[in-house]
Amino acid sequence: MAKRGKKYLEAKKKIENRKYELDEAIKLALEIAYASFDETVDVAVRLGVNPKYSDQMVRGGIALPHGLGKQIRVIAFCKGEKQQEAQEAGADVVGAEDLVQKIQDGWLEFDKAVATPDMMSQVGKVGRILGPRGLMPNAKTGTVTFDIGKAISELKKGMVEYKVDKAGIIHAPVGKVSFGPEKLKENIQALLDSINKAKPQSVKGAYFLGMAISTTMGPGIKIDATKIPSYIE
Repeated sequence: MAKRGKKYLEAKKKIENRKYELDEAIKLALEIAYASFDETVDVAVRLGVNPKYSDQMVRGGIALPHGLGKQIRVIAFCKGEKQQEAQEAGADVVGAEDLVQKIQDGWLEFDKAVATPDMMSQVGKVGRILGPRGLMPNAKTGTVTFDIGKAISELKKGMVEYKVDKAGIIHAPVGKVSFGPEKLKENIQALLDSINKAKPQSVKGAYFLGMAISTTMGPGIKIDATKIPSYIE
C-alpha cells in the first residue's frame, strides 16, 4: 500500500465515519483540498449491475452544464464536407485515412475522438490503440455520428463519457475545485441523471448502491446513495 503524506492524512481526519448528504460532501471536499494546483473533482458511483452480462452494461455521455474547466483536444475522422463542419466546430485535427495512419505511427496528442459512421471501418484499424486508452469513438456515447459538429462542440464544452467497470463502478470527473459548490452540484446532478436514464431494463432492485466524491489529491467522502433519486428529480 502506498504511504500517504501528512496533508492527506490531516484531510482524512476531518471526514467523519458516516455517509454524507451531497451538499455537505461537496463542501467538505472543497474545504479539505490542499494541493497547490486547481484539483479536479471526481465522483465514483457504484451501481447494482453485473457488467459481465451485456444487457447490464452501463455507458453514455453527458455535456455537463459547466464543463470540466480544462481545454479538450478533439480529433475528427471524417471525409468531404464533414471535414469543414468539424473544423468550424473547433476540432483540433481533422482527417480520414491520413489521420488513421498518423495514429498508427504513434501520434496520440488528443483527449477525445469523434467519427462519422462511414469512417468506422478505417478507425477500426486503430481500435487496439484507442480502445484501451478510452479514446475509441462509440455510437452509445454520441461520438460516432453524422452530426459531427454538434458532437465536437459538446466535447469541447466538457462532455463526460462514462462506462461502468468490472466492479460495477462508474468513475467520472465533474469539474474543478475552483468551480465552487453550486456549479459542482449542478454538474453532478446532470451526470447522475444521465446514469439514471441509462439504467438497463434487466436490472432489478436498487440501482444506485454507493457514491463517493474526492479531489485529485484528497481522500474519498462517502455519500448516502439512498438520497441520489432526490438529487435528480
